[in-house]
Amino acid sequence: MTTVAFIGLGNMGGPMAKNLLKNGFQVRAFDLVQAALDALAGEGAYAAKSAHDAAEGADVVLSMLPAGKHVRDLYIGDNGLMSMLPEGTLVIDSSTIDAGSARAVSEVLQSKGIRFVDAPVSGGVGGAVAGTLTFIVGGSDDNFAAAKPVLEAMGKNIFHAGDTGAGQVAKICNNMLLSILMVGTSEALQMGIQNGLDPKVLSQIMLQSSGRNWTLEVYNPCPDVMENVPSSNDYNGGFMVDLMKKDLGLAQETAMQSKSATPMGSLANSLYTMHSNQGNGKKDFSSIFQMLQELKG
Repeated sequence: MTTVAFIGLGNMGGPMAKNLLKNGFQVRAFDLVQAALDALAGEGAYAAKSAHDAAEGADVVLSMLPAGKHVRDLYIGDNGLMSMLPEGTLVIDSSTIDAGSARAVSEVLQSKGIRFVDAPVSGGVGGAVAGTLTFIVGGSDDNFAAAKPVLEAMGKNIFHAGDTGAGQVAKICNNMLLSILMVGTSEALQMGIQNGLDPKVLSQIMLQSSGRNWTLEVYNPCPDVMENVPSSNDYNGGFMVDLMKKDLGLAQETAMQSKSATPMGSLANSLYTMHSNQGNGKKDFSSIFQMLQELKG
């Protein structure tokens, strides 16, 4: 039985670790929030006292952390796991971080014979619970092949984007586009409403026309147009504004490094930053619909 050390049991990490247990993996888990750790222990995981305790005897170490600095500290910091992981251990980092941090961690770990892939996810909390996440992986062919059976226990679509760091770049490209689609869809629906159109009818028209996109198909930002989406639940649940703001910030950093032209991404970053600063950081990112309504001239 493969033993996975799972570090970081937040809204995404908790259900991901639970799916590993359901699929026959042995899980040694650690999180700073005791309640999250206790909940997973109730499902059969070993509740570790520290990250080092979790990694003891693990074949795979999987992390789901907030930012690049946390990933660097965990693996290559002064008390990092690099000091105790045996040669051949596979490290999978599913955090969404800057590609530079992923490459820095990979370089140090691989110099010690520890395998590494960056494998950020798409699909939200619902996908994490259902085990239908998309994993976007960066790393060598061999390391990708080794990671794939673990990722398949938590996800439906597993993509190999390229070498180390490529997973992070692909993830932020996707989320930058998602933010632009959400703002554009919200603008169009608001303009229709303000000119007397029924948003349900307008949504159906656009779904059958050239404006069709993912937000209209499965994540309509206008309340009461679609059931079981955050907009029809006062924008609770889903993917938080602050997380979108984080990803857009990473996208802009990457664009600066590669001198890429991202005017729409830059504008989306400004809009989501404004929306967060107005106290909406914990709402779902589709709540940008409300901000555009409030900006009506």
